[in-house]
Parts: sequence; C-alpha cells; structure tokens
Amino acid sequence: MGFATDAIHVGQEPDPTTGAIVAPIYQTSTYVQPEFGKTKGYDYARTNHPNRKALERCVAQLEGGKNAYVFTSGMAAIDAVFRLLRPGDHVVVSEAVYGGVYRLSTQLLNQFGLEFSFVDTSSIELMSAALRDNTKMIYVETPTNPTLILTDIAATARLANERGITLVVDNTFMSPYLQRPITLGAHIVVHSMTKYLNGHSDATGGAVILTREEDAEKIYFIQRSAGSGLAPMDCFLVSRGIKTLVVRMLQHNANGIAVARHLDAHAKVRKVFYPGLPSHPQHELARWQQRGPGAMLSFDVGSLEAARRLLDQVKLCSLAESLGGVETLISHPATMTHASMPADIRRSIGITDGLVRLSVGIEDVEDIQADLDQALLYV
Repeated sequence: MGFATDAIHVGQEPDPTTGAIVAPIYQTSTYVQPEFGKTKGYDYARTNHPNRKALERCVAQLEGGKNAYVFTSGMAAIDAVFRLLRPGDHVVVSEAVYGGVYRLSTQLLNQFGLEFSFVDTSSIELMSAALRDNTKMIYVETPTNPTLILTDIAATARLANERGITLVVDNTFMSPYLQRPITLGAHIVVHSMTKYLNGHSDATGGAVILTREEDAEKIYFIQRSAGSGLAPMDCFLVSRGIKTLVVRMLQHNANGIAVARHLDAHAKVRKVFYPGLPSHPQHELARWQQRGPGAMLSFDVGSLEAARRLLDQVKLCSLAESLGGVETLISHPATMTHASMPADIRRSIGITDGLVRLSVGIEDVEDIQADLDQALLYV
C-alpha cells in the first residue's frame, strides 16, 4: 500500500467488537484476566495497551522499521535510546543538536559514565576523525534544530557500518513523509511525535523506530520498566493526527518554500537558513535525501533587540516553543529551545542572538507573509 493509505489504515482498523470506524480509547489501568495464568493480551496499562500497540504498528510501518515503541515525549524516547549504551561508551552527536538533548547528555547522562563529542555531522571527515575505539553510537539531527544543517544519512550509515556503530537519526523536522532515514541506512529513528506526526499541538509523545530485534527487545524492556510508555488518550490523539499527515505535509512544504523565499528577499532579514533555497550549502543534498525541504526555517535579524521587537509584534504567528502544528509558531532559540546551551557554544554553532526560528503552519500563506512583513517594520 502507499504511504497515505498506510497512514490512514495501519493500526487504525475498525473496532472488531462494534465495527466503529475509529477505535475506542482504552482508558483503563488494568485488564481482567479470564482465568489464572491467562490474559487477553494485556494485563496492565504501563506494560502495554491497545491504543499504544496500534500507534506503534503505524509508526513502524511509516518509517520502514521492524518495531516501534512510543513514549511520553520525544525526550523520553531519546533517553531510552541512550540507555542502550553502557558506562564508558562514547557517542558522536550533531553539534547543533536540540537544546534538550544537549542538556540531557551533558548534565545527566554524563554522570552515568557516557561520553559525548559534539561534531559538525555535515562533514564525514570530521565525524570520522571524532570516532574512538569506544564509540558505540552516532546520533544526528538532520536538519539540525535550529540551524537547518543537513547530514548525509547514507554516507554516515556507511561509516557507521564500517566501524560497527549504531546510527540514530532524529527525523522530527521532516516526518517520515519527507524523509525516511531507515531506507538510507539508519539503524534507529527517533521522533518527537508532539510535532508533525500529531500535528495539532494537543498531545506530547515520542517514538523510537528500530531495525534490529535485539535493540527492540531492549527498548521495550526500558519502556515498561521505566513506565515511560504513552498513555491511551495521547496515543489516540497522535493516531488521529497521523491520518492527515500527508495532506498536512504537502501544505506545510508548499508554505515553507513560499515563506523562505519571501524572507530571503526581505531587506530587514540578514540571512535565511532553509535547505530549500539554492543558497543553502547543502541544497543538492536536500533535493536528493528529502522528498521536500519542509516547513522549518530560521532567519537572522541581526541582534537580540531586533529579534525582541519582531517577536513582540507578530500577531498571526504565535510566540511559543514547539513546532509542527497546523498553526505557525515562532521562537527565539537562544532564550527558549537552546537556553540550556552555554552562550559561547551557541554562538560557535550559529545560534546567534538575532536568530529566529519559524515553524510555518498551513494557514493561507499570504497571511503568514503579511504578518511577518508588518512585524519586520519594527526591526
């Protein structure tokens, strides 16, 4: 079946009991056992429940993985992946990684004996030079948040396979519709399902999609042991959101391209970071690796004060963290999503005080552009 068909039907079959086209929400904590030593497939909601299993089937299918497990948030999913490692293991991580991942790795996981090196993963040479004898994982965001730098997934997969290293790709910015890392050689894919998979800014969730059975067994053990599996209502909401993933991403992508071009031509904007623009240094890689450039972009207005004036004047664009919803969201990475990253490190990787991140929604694109134009008058 095609991608859109799978998004609508896999894990979302009619309820076998009543025929309801939308499966019920199993809002229960426990399951009655028909007799001693036997269950109907479920015993306790922390371990598993029908809504979770259905969503996991769907996400695995869309990403082309063998198994998937869903968590309470994207960070919970990422934390579970890092728990596959052992004290003394080393990880190479994209240097322009989401601030929450930087905080998790440098302020928490390092206390348990894990070692992290932050590298420009757009360069195979730099990644290769950063590998050590104890390197067990390469963790990349592509595109990176918020600098929109790409990693060549296929080339990185070859490097990882040569050294027996696990390649993990955060595919949140693209969604499986616009990019499928497993088909390019990734071993594990992670998502903040809060973003494009859900798409409506009304639920949080994370996903880990796996290609190897031994990794899947470990991730499921972590999920049920730590109690970090996604609750029934949130699973229901994400499953509902996925049904419209394709039509949403088509509009997100079209709007993203139009807004990026509009800002790129604006006199008040110093630079636009967007792989869909020919000026982006990895524009050709984006054309090959991605189905479209997407709806995430950043632009620099020159200073913190200019960014503040812009963000105080937007009306349609909502000043808020997160991304991937149907509404346009605008944020200031240096003081919001990446505030936990030291200022000197932020600046060294291109997160300046004048950088603004935009998650382009699916409103009428002329209205988005007009709102940005009127706000840019104050810059």
